Amino acid sequence: MNFSIAVMQAFDGLSLFSVLLLMALGLAIVFGLMGVINMAHGELMTLGAYATFLTARGFAAWAPHWMGLYLIAAIPIAFAASFVMGYVLERGFIQFFYRRPLDTLLATWGLSLIMQQAYRSIFGAGEVSVPLPQWLNGPVNLSASIQIPLNKIFIIGLATVVTLGVYLLLTRTRVGLRIRAVTQNRAMSAAIGINTRRVDAMTFAFGSGLAGVAGAVFTLIGSTNPGTGQMYIVNAFIVVVFGGVQSILGTILSAFTIAQSQSWLEYFLSGSMAKMTMLAIVIVVLYFRPTGLFSDKIRR
Repeated sequence: MNFSIAVMQAFDGLSLFSVLLLMALGLAIVFGLMGVINMAHGELMTLGAYATFLTARGFAAWAPHWMGLYLIAAIPIAFAASFVMGYVLERGFIQFFYRRPLDTLLATWGLSLIMQQAYRSIFGAGEVSVPLPQWLNGPVNLSASIQIPLNKIFIIGLATVVTLGVYLLLTRTRVGLRIRAVTQNRAMSAAIGINTRRVDAMTFAFGSGLAGVAGAVFTLIGSTNPGTGQMYIVNAFIVVVFGGVQSILGTILSAFTIAQSQSWLEYFLSGSMAKMTMLAIVIVVLYFRPTGLFSDKIRR
């Protein structure tokens, strides 16, 4: 393997890492805080992708001269759409299944099917796509044999900014302090006056909003259909469990490890064999480290 191929493979791993991380961050926050196994998280990602599609259509119809900037508007719109949907779902559905993990798993799986059918009824069963903004077209030529697509550079940069923002929110703000307090000891948090129900609702909504951002990013590398979310939900759960369900740093490291490993395995093996090998490695690691490879040590 020459140097050019090695650089391209590493960059492909970074691209996959960015999408997985954006998808898994929200899932890690929700799963770590409330123990909710949300099988509809992928459909919240799909909602963000469709919100991006509608934003692009709106710019094309009403502001064609600003079409190159539609993505800048679409990302916060996708976050807001998924945030609101997540809040509504938590208040009207999810909160009734707390402390019932198996029921939550089955209920959110049914919810995901309902949401998929709703997308088919509204947008149709076919693929929809958005135009790539002109400023994201083409590659950056590092050398004659190394070309890095601009859209993937943007995805990596956005994932970095979002991850840093989530880290600062959780570690440097009062909101983050309350989230971490409820995550580590819900009973004690309630005893000192923290409204745990409100924290649950806002955290679930925030995690859903991050899934919406992942959906907006996904439109830059693929088309969207009602089943798009199912492409990433399993991998996102693997990332969260492998890293440790209550560790944001673990989620980041886990996403990087899995994405890079899968990228390199796909180079030497077929796609299906690479995924099977990666899953086998995860199972072996979890056998010896059931709390996750990078889990935080918390006194219970």
